Amino acid sequence: MDTKWLRNSFVYLIILVAIIALFFTVVQQGGTPDVKPIALNDLAQRIKQGQIKSIEVTDDRVVAVASTPGGQDQRFTTRTGRDNFLDAMHNFGVTPEELASVQYTVKDPPQISNWLGILVNLLPLIFFGAILLFMMRQAQGSNNQALSFGKSRARMFMGNKPTITFQDVAGVEEAKQELQEVVEFLKYPEKFAALGARIPKGVLLVGPPGTGKTLLSRAVAGEAGVPFFSISGSEFVEMFVGVGASRVRDLFDQAKRNAPCIVFVDEIDAVGRQRG
Repeated sequence: MDTKWLRNSFVYLIILVAIIALFFTVVQQGGTPDVKPIALNDLAQRIKQGQIKSIEVTDDRVVAVASTPGGQDQRFTTRTGRDNFLDAMHNFGVTPEELASVQYTVKDPPQISNWLGILVNLLPLIFFGAILLFMMRQAQGSNNQALSFGKSRARMFMGNKPTITFQDVAGVEEAKQELQEVVEFLKYPEKFAALGARIPKGVLLVGPPGTGKTLLSRAVAGEAGVPFFSISGSEFVEMFVGVGASRVRDLFDQAKRNAPCIVFVDEIDAVGRQRG
């Protein structure tokens, strides 16, 4: 699974949700211009004076429209619920007759507003959670990279689907003839073990670059149908003490788990030259 694509999609989703929430918040605030906050006792006083034309009550807000001497309407708002509003008006001395002279409307907020409010409240938590998740994944990746520092960097090619055989190697007939015996050892080890023969532990291919040493080794794996591990000798030479030896041990642990197989170490002279 492409985890990088999932991480990018998650980040884009968070950004999109934040933009949508900000848009709806701005639109909702922009839909009620020139709204002034008012205390409940001041609102009760204006109702007694007959200045309030209408009142709209929702679950958490009261919006009152008052008439002004200039003939323009002024909107006031206060945060209180529908039940608390009636009790507060009664406590401030507003009679039912005075309240009945005002156009009183109880309005249920739209469902999208409820979800939007929940989303706006949860948005900071989601944002910090996303940052924390990102930091944890980065730290996990760094730890994995640090733990794998001593692991072998060998590339494995499966031999059950051979792509290279001796027919792909031109020339070097003597070398192919010698390596054909190695193929027989790998394919039929029981036959040689019954005769008391000892299977060779390795083959040293010597020659200048470009003469087909790597191709020959892969051809042996393809002919025998066994896994093929390829690594450069320079991978075992590190400036940190113990890293090279750790990679050698890890390489041969992998080889034992996939036995029988072929381990090809290219440029092995890079290791011997360090001891020169």
